Amino acid sequence: MPLAEVKITILVDNHAEAGLLEEHGLSFWIEAGGKRILFDTGQGKVLAQNARTLGVDLGTTDTLVLSHGHYDHTGGIPHVLRLARNPEVYCHPGVVQPRYAIRDGRSRSIQMPSEAMTAIDGLPPRCLHWACDPVLLAEDIGITGQIPRKYDCRESEEPFFLDPEGKRSDPVADDLALWMRKDDGLVVVVGCAHAGLVNTLDYVRQLHDGMKIRAVIGGFHLGGADRDRITRTLDGLRPLLPEMLVPCHCTGDQAVAMLQEAYGDRVAPGAAGMTLLF
Repeated sequence: MPLAEVKITILVDNHAEAGLLEEHGLSFWIEAGGKRILFDTGQGKVLAQNARTLGVDLGTTDTLVLSHGHYDHTGGIPHVLRLARNPEVYCHPGVVQPRYAIRDGRSRSIQMPSEAMTAIDGLPPRCLHWACDPVLLAEDIGITGQIPRKYDCRESEEPFFLDPEGKRSDPVADDLALWMRKDDGLVVVVGCAHAGLVNTLDYVRQLHDGMKIRAVIGGFHLGGADRDRITRTLDGLRPLLPEMLVPCHCTGDQAVAMLQEAYGDRVAPGAAGMTLLF
């Protein structure tokens, strides 16, 4: 039976409503089907305070989903695992690999922080679920696992690598999304959509026999994209007909403006403190 209600609270984002803190990161608190799901944890600098301000008890987390292994989505893991009693943790095995960004000839680590890796390693084996393929978390709630890249719609040419010398490109193959099924369509949550937003939504629909997208929430990774690439993403979205788009985190101001121009009031830019009910 499809979910009666889905409630999503944005705990961490690059933008924040009054009284909350912002950081370059993302975290969502999701209540659906009797489950309390934390999707990503931000860098960990503002998660605890924002959760307290919003009245969210992270100690009640029963499921932690990691969209991918970058620091700005995994830094809060140690705090969450100190509070929550052995939640079920779902992520692609690639989340723990070394990864780097190289800009202006300078290399910096952007991988999951070592403290977060230690916290993951300390979980009971029964609580850690490596997800390369689609996985059901509950009836009408699931994750995609690794997303096929059917369309060449990489939102930006990021300088991501698996080594500090920049010899091995990092496609961020661990990128995954969460979906929830309601009578009126699918609610899809993404971290950065490194697999491509169009690829992600197309794959989620494929998993559900073409069911329509009710909403997509998260980082669309268009912040470093030029107008041509953003336009290609907009063109790819039109056949998928998302009824609501909530761009967050790495989407970028130019892309948000172009989304609003194309989709009007279907677009509601996200910020920490925003609550969405479906």
